[in-house]
Amino acid sequence: MSYSAEMLETVKYLIGSIGPSGYGSKSTAEQVTECCPDLSSVTAIITGATSGIGAETARVLAKRGARLILPARSLKAAEDAKARIVSEFPDTEIFLMALDLSSLSSVRSFVAEFESLNLPLNLLMSLFVDEVIIEEDDGNGKGHRRPGADSERVVEHSRVEMEANVTVNCVHPGIVRTRLTRDREGFITDLVFFLASKLLKRIPQAAATSCYVATHPRLANVSGKYFADCNEASTSKLGSNSFEAARLWSPPSSWFPDTQKQFLTENNTENVYY
Repeated sequence: MSYSAEMLETVKYLIGSIGPSGYGSKSTAEQVTECCPDLSSVTAIITGATSGIGAETARVLAKRGARLILPARSLKAAEDAKARIVSEFPDTEIFLMALDLSSLSSVRSFVAEFESLNLPLNLLMSLFVDEVIIEEDDGNGKGHRRPGADSERVVEHSRVEMEANVTVNCVHPGIVRTRLTRDREGFITDLVFFLASKLLKRIPQAAATSCYVATHPRLANVSGKYFADCNEASTSKLGSNSFEAARLWSPPSSWFPDTQKQFLTENNTENVYY
């Protein structure tokens, strides 16, 4: 993207300009889901749903009728998140499950527990988890943390799942102060966020893109794309490099050689995104 194009995108972000989708950086999660179909038949697994953007995403999907699976390392935090949602939407069906993404044994236990419910999996939303170091001897455990890795994974994941009725997309929430940034407090960090406070998104705005991609009918068959401010956006050359994407995808799939695609297809997963 050229410098002038980057400047134009920055100006659009700051003023909340509406894009082709009809939404922009100022749109909220509730606004972008107003026209979505009833979600009462939808089951959504949402990681990172105990606070911040993940919590708002879960709240809005509950408002639209979805059944929620909330995995968390701390079941106490998950209980608190559930209580907040149920206090507002008493009829919401919510399941809490233990999940530590740094432990593959915990991931496998979670999958087994979910499968025991005999529920479809319509949405798998991987939202705002802290940096994960896999607790198994594999030198590639942190490969997904490098710049461009999320969009690379989406490119390859969407290709892998092409024949399995699964769509995979990547979203960027924008700049927002959440628990993840507060955990890195310091004078410089606090000063930057203070000076930029008028430019930051509020959490309902930051959750809008994830909710838009997950629920809007026009995106039902869209896969392998990158979204920001509720509109499709361009990635870097590295982020759309299919060769690098295949290299990045191969270590994780080797950890789950027989179960990963089977889990997605047998549970009728329709939409996965990072």
